[in-house]
Amino acid sequence: VKNKITITNDKGRLSKEEIEKMVKDAEKYKAEDEEVKKKVEAKNTLENYAYNMRNTIKDEKIGANLSAADKQKIEKAVNETIEWLDRNQLAEVEEFEDKLKELEGLCNPIIAKMYQGGAG
Repeated sequence: VKNKITITNDKGRLSKEEIEKMVKDAEKYKAEDEEVKKKVEAKNTLENYAYNMRNTIKDEKIGANLSAADKQKIEKAVNETIEWLDRNQLAEVEEFEDKLKELEGLCNPIIAKMYQGGAG
């Protein structure tokens, strides 16, 4: 859904400069809003992945197929990520993305191995 801001000049109340300033301000705020949105999405993606991994290893059907060492590795990484999130609510998009890559890099091979039946 695209929201458009329309600024009209009713009865000549606004000067050309005032209209241009309003348009510039609207563009500036749009860019700022998009940055905030990207940050929130990156943070939520990381948070969701961490909690999904936590739930995955706690699920008895799935967790039973993981070695204790692998389960511990994931649990430690997830806990560290959640703690990092708590301390870094205002991190930049790249920081959230880097943390996600780091966590996926550790978890995905373990989960893939488990689904291939070689968990031990």
